[in-house]
Amino acid sequence: MSRKLALADGQVARAAAAHVLLRGGVDEKTGEALTARVVAERVGWAADLVAGMATGLLAGHWNAGDVAVLAAGVDGAGRVLPSNAWMALRRLGWGVAVPEGVRVNDRIVRMAQEQAGRILRGAQHRVEMVGGIVAAWPADPGKRTPAEWDAVREAIPDGRTLTSSVIKARTRQITAFADAQGRFPVDVFDLEDPPNAARMLVLAAVDRQQATLERADDDAARVLLRLQLPTRPDPYSYADWAWVSCPITLPSTVPPDAVLHLPTLRPRGQKVHADLSFSHPVPKTERKDHSTALGVDWGLNTLLSAGACRLYPDGAITALGAGAMFRAAGVVARQHRLRRHGEHLHAKTDTYEQLIGGGQGHALAAKHAVLTAERQRVADRRSGLNDALAWAAARWAVDQAIAAGASVIYVEDLRSMEAKGMGRTLNTRLSQAVRGQIVGNMRHVAAETGIAVVTVPARNTSKHCPQCLVPLRHCKAPDRPTIPGWKWAICPDPDCGWQGDRDHGAWRRIAARGLTHQTKTTIDRATGQMAIPGVIDTLEAGAVVTPTAPAQASGGDRSKAGPTPRRTPRPAPRRRRAPSTPSPNRPAGQRPEGHAHTDHRLPRAACRYQGVRTPVHTISSNTPTSRGRPRHRPKGAALGAGFHLHAHATPPRWADPPATTLVLTTDP
Repeated sequence: MSRKLALADGQVARAAAAHVLLRGGVDEKTGEALTARVVAERVGWAADLVAGMATGLLAGHWNAGDVAVLAAGVDGAGRVLPSNAWMALRRLGWGVAVPEGVRVNDRIVRMAQEQAGRILRGAQHRVEMVGGIVAAWPADPGKRTPAEWDAVREAIPDGRTLTSSVIKARTRQITAFADAQGRFPVDVFDLEDPPNAARMLVLAAVDRQQATLERADDDAARVLLRLQLPTRPDPYSYADWAWVSCPITLPSTVPPDAVLHLPTLRPRGQKVHADLSFSHPVPKTERKDHSTALGVDWGLNTLLSAGACRLYPDGAITALGAGAMFRAAGVVARQHRLRRHGEHLHAKTDTYEQLIGGGQGHALAAKHAVLTAERQRVADRRSGLNDALAWAAARWAVDQAIAAGASVIYVEDLRSMEAKGMGRTLNTRLSQAVRGQIVGNMRHVAAETGIAVVTVPARNTSKHCPQCLVPLRHCKAPDRPTIPGWKWAICPDPDCGWQGDRDHGAWRRIAARGLTHQTKTTIDRATGQMAIPGVIDTLEAGAVVTPTAPAQASGGDRSKAGPTPRRTPRPAPRRRRAPSTPSPNRPAGQRPEGHAHTDHRLPRAACRYQGVRTPVHTISSNTPTSRGRPRHRPKGAALGAGFHLHAHATPPRWADPPATTLVLTTDP
């Protein structure tokens, strides 16, 4: 398979990865069909050999001198080290120790060196971070002043782009070490023990003598992975290694013309998870020269609020439409329940560990094992829910940009936001937000259509008016302007008079700030991420949204021409007057047909523009089962509701309105 990617003008190569499973294979020596469990067992044997050799290599070079030599990028003769980690380690003469009595080929050694080299290269960032934090140690480690925050960011290389949570986590780790040892750590190697290598096979470090990957001739969605695997956990000769062919079905996210690369295999239980990387051409994103942009603001109950703005040649900026929202209150509530359940399981397992005291034959050892497994399942459910929420929110934001014809998405940068001082409930919601994951997924999805994703500073985006930059007055609701709150914003300037939802004003400010500061956009050379580092006052003065002319009333004169008809104050009946339909078992008119719901639950996902069709044919409640009772069918399943039952998105409503149409509106 050719690894060269043909690119046209205006295209760049984009690397991505797809998650697939190895569902079986064939032993080419014997022709025996292998089940997924057998393949997972053989991959696990090879992964154990690689992990053991990599762990030994890490233990031997986990020191400041060796990591500094590897991070310098040159060898003893002054030659530049190769980019591949295993080649760099061989250039430096760092080998691995093969277990006694085990025979492995050179490609297995390569994978161990590649994995250890990647970890050692990443350790240099830990060294710089720990050294910078210790050098700029604050007076109170639990609460840094703004000057101390600036000092610690200056002491860490690229500290301005580092999130505050990472610095705080390292500070707590250093504080615990100082309390236990009575001194500060010398470096990260004094603070941490050598890490253990993960059980995985990095096939990108091998050649065709160890693994191959070829597309099927008749089906572009199927590929064949061939690799050498041991037939026993301790192979003592090359005869204990055999070629295994594993067919793989590619997911729909892999383009047909993509160039595939060898995957990374991760055995987990009786399954083998494969991270299949591929490259394909995508339109090139630009950092400037944008005329239409989508502004995205973060919220609490409303996870995302987004809207489009347009920049005209004369410098005027107008808003396109009233904006949209992506609400995830149901998902956040479910996360809160899972978090509390996980904390309860953690407390119980800690209590059992104290009672057991390390004894394996204790009567509570079995219960402790069950609770530990349940705690891991709860953690997996939380992780899966976060992943689903992050992908749904990112896909929705990119769809909004596509519908608006925007070439860039400006996202509020909240990496330095700390979840404190807002009450127990709001602090928990802020801590559980997956903003970084959403932005990462947004960049991944937006790259397919050539839309740039740029982070902008979050200074005063919700505080100032989008039309005149005057500080807003926030209240509870538009009909309660005297009650303090945060949901509704009113501009106190009588010449402006803008009012609207706080989040809707914020996305206007974000989009306008991004359009006026787009020439100051920087690109990180290592990651390729775009960001506007700071706000310039001269450019910020022009980041105002110009209101458009009010719309003319359609139709004839709708002014009041007579008295309002009198209506009875008696409310409508809560129960239907129509009797129930007749059936063979009872006469007609036995009782009213149900009652109106008194709760205020939102409609189901099938009615929320989620693209879910309400099924016409459902299972009748009179359908008997094998036990003679009617079959139970959950209402959510009947409506096709799943994850989107708890995540609700406003549909795209972007358009280029005429000059006489009101486009700057507010939500009720």
